[in-house]
Amino acid sequence: MKFRFLEAERFEWSFMLRMPFRFGVITVRDGIQAVVRTRIQDESGREAWGWSAETLAAKWFDKDPALSDADNQHQLRRALEIAEAQSLAAGFNTAFGHYADAYAAHVAACAAEGLNPLVASFGRALWDRAAFDALLRLTGLSFDAALRANLGGMAPHALIPDLAGFDFAAMLAETPPPGRIHARHTVGLVDPITAADLEERVNDGLPETLEEVATTYGHAYWKLKVGGHVETDVERLCRIASVLDRLHGGYHATLDGNEQYEDAEGALALWRAMQAEPRLKRLCASILFIEQPVKRARALETGMSALAAARPVIIDESDGALDAFVIAKGLGYAGVSTKACKGMWRSLINLARCRKWGDGHFMSAEDLTTLAGICVQQDLALVSAMGLTHVERNGHHFIDGFSGRPKAEAVRFMEAHPDLYADTPRGPRLKIRQGGLEIGSLAVPGFGSVETPDVSAMRAMERAAWPRQGQP
Repeated sequence: MKFRFLEAERFEWSFMLRMPFRFGVITVRDGIQAVVRTRIQDESGREAWGWSAETLAAKWFDKDPALSDADNQHQLRRALEIAEAQSLAAGFNTAFGHYADAYAAHVAACAAEGLNPLVASFGRALWDRAAFDALLRLTGLSFDAALRANLGGMAPHALIPDLAGFDFAAMLAETPPPGRIHARHTVGLVDPITAADLEERVNDGLPETLEEVATTYGHAYWKLKVGGHVETDVERLCRIASVLDRLHGGYHATLDGNEQYEDAEGALALWRAMQAEPRLKRLCASILFIEQPVKRARALETGMSALAAARPVIIDESDGALDAFVIAKGLGYAGVSTKACKGMWRSLINLARCRKWGDGHFMSAEDLTTLAGICVQQDLALVSAMGLTHVERNGHHFIDGFSGRPKAEAVRFMEAHPDLYADTPRGPRLKIRQGGLEIGSLAVPGFGSVETPDVSAMRAMERAAWPRQGQP
């Protein structure tokens, strides 16, 4: 089914974290959510609006220390501007065709302004998601049903020569409906482990320490951040293990390096130190995979086979160019992350690679602080459609529900998705029971939601101050 873009709008709004979150080189205390709205028209003249939302995250897409957080946010705004102009200039095409036919030109236009492929992917991702949402609202299909019917027209393309001849329609025909998925809780680098670590409590009635999170939500899956210093990381992991070992009959965990180790040898040294520590015996046995331990500048230049022999290793930040997973496979990596902020079509392309290669290659579902509403629901719909059984979730812990949004909007989303949200004294928020999320209500016309955010409570997105003076 072909359509064209008629109109586009970009909004944003600010939010505060209820407690600081540290990953990699940054400690986050507040943020900005970007919202895209676009109107499409199909070949018969029917029109519909579609939506997407994502955080303008600093120090993840581009970790250049010379750039401020504001610079990073402007980079992402500029990628959105470039994608908008490109989309509005395009003619009729399928949803996948809009993405695939425009990808090379979009990346090149971004590169001409000093924006790396990961930043470029953010700009394209939001337009593709908003367009697909509009298409689903136009046809009355849910996301999973649309994929089963290959409504987006996904097919072999010159952009992905390694998948020439691949039967995308057959893969998509197996798309499962949304049901239940495990929430893999993120333990950040400054997160308190026990009450003794708290200098001052937030006192908002929500869990604050790892110990409290474990007893409140009952997670069976955990994501543990490490910081690039073996001794410090091992000691912190021991403190984490002391809680998880005591509170769980069994659990699963992943290690996230966030590019903190200089090379594969450094990451391997961490794993060996963990294995040598008796207090980490059970935690080591729980580790499912290790995520992006090496800085992206070197991650796709050195082999990962030694570490991969111990545990599967995946790329996340290194998933910049569209063929990054192909390169990573040749170096011994087993997997790649899916993140809605990198693009739904990129995720499905990488899923196709996993299906084609077999031999233990897999997708993992990771978070970028997805906020309640459109953002988290689109991400969950995508992850569920890929058949993944657990997904990293952290937005519900570091951000208090629909904080920053009108109460009426939060209530609308909760009433439309009573399995996903619960009412609390502080308003609707994500509902986690026995470590999982019920997401059956995402099978509605639209990309995981029939409800839309209130733009009157947002501001028009400011024009990107990029390139910076002196930049190319």
